[in-house]
Amino acid sequence: MRFFLFFLIGAISLTFSQADDSAETTSVFNGKDLSGWKVPDNNIWWLIGDDGVLQVRSGPKEKGSILWTEKSYGDFVFECEFRFVSGRIDSGIHLRNMDQIQIGESGSLKRDMTGSPYIPGKGYPVEAEGVADLLDAKGWNRLKIVVKGAHYTTHLNGKEVMNYKSETAIEKGPVGIQLHGKRDMAIDFRHIKVGER
Repeated sequence: MRFFLFFLIGAISLTFSQADDSAETTSVFNGKDLSGWKVPDNNIWWLIGDDGVLQVRSGPKEKGSILWTEKSYGDFVFECEFRFVSGRIDSGIHLRNMDQIQIGESGSLKRDMTGSPYIPGKGYPVEAEGVADLLDAKGWNRLKIVVKGAHYTTHLNGKEVMNYKSETAIEKGPVGIQLHGKRDMAIDFRHIKVGER
């Protein structure tokens, strides 16, 4: 009887845990134009290829840029696929504010920190685990970020790699894709989706 209760409690906990990470996501990038996004004036960074891929490219002066959604989100799930194209990749996904999940190399640490949170004023408080074995440096990678309150969870290619509670999280804000300044780089994104929780 005691074993059965432990098994039942464990099953219920697992169900709740799985539910916490799930949300029905919808596309926020149609592969044709940048509808639904706040596009910078004189845009040279955010291009759309013939294959419907969002091509993120440094400009001639390597000035950085952030592409923000027009919509703001509370608790949400963000999903996308990305691939490194060329240069020293330094990109990421902003979560309501300047809190960010890194994609590519950290400019300060000089090494890949994909999946790790970058928090302004704190740097990288934790590091995503197992990324070196999961990341495909030449092909497409699947990124999933679960944002619940101040809790951020990152999944890379189907595996959870990071969990962090931010002291600087805010209740609601847009999602942003970052192109770091002072980098000669190119990265592609596709299947960009957000689901509200």
